[in-house]
Amino acid sequence: MDESLTSYKNNYISTLRDDIVTIISEKLTPVAQKYGYSDSPLEENVKWKPKVLLLGNYSSGKSTLVNDFLGGNIQRTGQAPTDDTFTVIAYKEAEDDPDRVRVIEEREGRSVLNDPEYPFAGLKKHGDRFLAHFRLKFVNSSFLKQLVIIDTPGMLDSITETDRGYNYQDVIGELAQNSDLVLLLFDPHKTATGNEAHTSIRKTLPRKCFEDRILFVLNRVDECTSLEDFLQVYGTLCWNLSQMTGRKDIPQIYFTYSPHVANHDTASVDSDKFFIRKIENQRELLKAAVLKAPQYQLDHLVDFLDTHSERIHHLLEVLIQYKKRMNRSRSNFIFLLTAVGVLLGLGAGGISLMNGTDDLIFLSSVSAGSAVGVILLGMLILFPYARNRFHQTLLASLDTLTKKKYQSRIDSWNSVKQVAAEYLTEYRHKMSLRKLKKEFSMLQEVMETEMPEIREGLQQINRI
Repeated sequence: MDESLTSYKNNYISTLRDDIVTIISEKLTPVAQKYGYSDSPLEENVKWKPKVLLLGNYSSGKSTLVNDFLGGNIQRTGQAPTDDTFTVIAYKEAEDDPDRVRVIEEREGRSVLNDPEYPFAGLKKHGDRFLAHFRLKFVNSSFLKQLVIIDTPGMLDSITETDRGYNYQDVIGELAQNSDLVLLLFDPHKTATGNEAHTSIRKTLPRKCFEDRILFVLNRVDECTSLEDFLQVYGTLCWNLSQMTGRKDIPQIYFTYSPHVANHDTASVDSDKFFIRKIENQRELLKAAVLKAPQYQLDHLVDFLDTHSERIHHLLEVLIQYKKRMNRSRSNFIFLLTAVGVLLGLGAGGISLMNGTDDLIFLSSVSAGSAVGVILLGMLILFPYARNRFHQTLLASLDTLTKKKYQSRIDSWNSVKQVAAEYLTEYRHKMSLRKLKKEFSMLQEVMETEMPEIREGLQQINRI
């Protein structure tokens, strides 16, 4: 693809991305926060550049991979654990000597997490110990112009998360959920057998991100002593992954090593290691996959908008049905109470008439007063009790307020059912049916009009 076409495609992606974020911030977020679907703005985690998260054991070569991609010695490397910090690496232009890739600026965790420009405010809840292990680096590498890399502390073999002073699994889960691509690195010496690696693959990642966002990388394969050793390592990794992920198929695994670290002379003379030459290009394939992060982000943004608009739409649908049934029950109660009041009023007037009272004004006053009294007492005493009983009945049978014909509707309802119950418990008296219907119609327009236009734009990008 020539440079002008690449620039056109990137501009198209950027424009479509901005349009999606605008829809999320202006139409979804206000409704989501109003009805308890989200505590924070939905766009908070999808703004900024595409994010690529690197996970792996401390010996898996994450930092070396970062340095190779960026073209400079940005992250510390070594056989032993060298860095226990979450490092966000973003682009910044160098004012002088632009050809020398280096760290232009570095910011500590507290200032980054408190800066609304960056989508990391939600991480503040992990405490001061975590803040001390979080930083942002600006690097003048062209590799970072369209994406951001997040390097993470190496997963350890036996130490538990609490020994770190913060919950490691919660942190990487939140980062994975908000990343557009996750690289999971292994090395020949530790093929997913460590404690934290096992927990991450088995529990954390499946809960927080989709399978298509994860790329599996068997790194440092040049350290295998022979083709037989390499095949044994690969087989062990596949077995471990199948047990932890529950997948029946074997995911694509990139075989990589650093061309700056590997011993090429040994590979050239040692026939047992000649196989390394056959897989050397996997590093470039992985790099190309990472550079597609902006495209991945756009796909994820479209899915994000589609998923959350459908779920919030479903939530409002249930709230509207609840409000309609409550209004109907109130009308029925008032009608019944009025009928009873009128009958009792007529009865009181009849009794007065039977007792010889023939003053029509007095009889009318007795009848009307009795009817109004019954209605007022009923509204003050019986109505709150009846309304609360009906509310509790509806809460216990929320499933009756929505139709669940398809699995997608079942999944959507399961995701908002608790939100609906919590909101109705606290705010059921404050809901406006008119506003609910207006917001429902607005989301309907997003789903039926704007989403098709966005998907057409996405297809146009794929055709470029």
